[in-house]
Amino acid sequence: MSSPDSSRAGHPPRRIPYLPHALFTRMRLHMELVLRADVEKLGKMGEVVKVSAGYARNYLLPQKLAVAATAANVKEVEIAKKKAAKREEVRRAEMAALAEKVSKVSLTIPSKAAEEGHLYGSVTAEDIAAALGREGCPVEVAMVQLEKPIKQVDTYDVKIRLHPEIETTIKVWVVAE
Repeated sequence: MSSPDSSRAGHPPRRIPYLPHALFTRMRLHMELVLRADVEKLGKMGEVVKVSAGYARNYLLPQKLAVAATAANVKEVEIAKKKAAKREEVRRAEMAALAEKVSKVSLTIPSKAAEEGHLYGSVTAEDIAAALGREGCPVEVAMVQLEKPIKQVDTYDVKIRLHPEIETTIKVWVVAE
């Protein structure tokens, strides 16, 4: 007489515990995390958020965008948040000073043009940023808000966004060479 548990002779049969379905629904499906950086559509730095465990394990934690919501981590992130706020305030002040300097500048950009005033090339955000740099106002290309390249000889008002809260406008004269 051979039974499935013949190798366990002299021992009681194995018991497989019954795990009701309700137990699985109470398993850890969500995690509470403290955000270490702003995460789009989730929250800002320092907020305690509840996210699915998979999102936490596969994205937030490996990218170091969040840490587990323990008391020590919350305190650490609050300290980092205060330091970041101070840095942001300094940057905002620098950009405000640069905005005042940039607003006093007007650019003249010579470009080859046809008789009718149509440029052979175009004046782009890169050209405007380089011209501002030559005037002593270093700005990044991404700060120049130009909808499309300039292709006509004329005067243009160009927005320069130095900071999300600081924007200024400059006059750009595009002239034929």
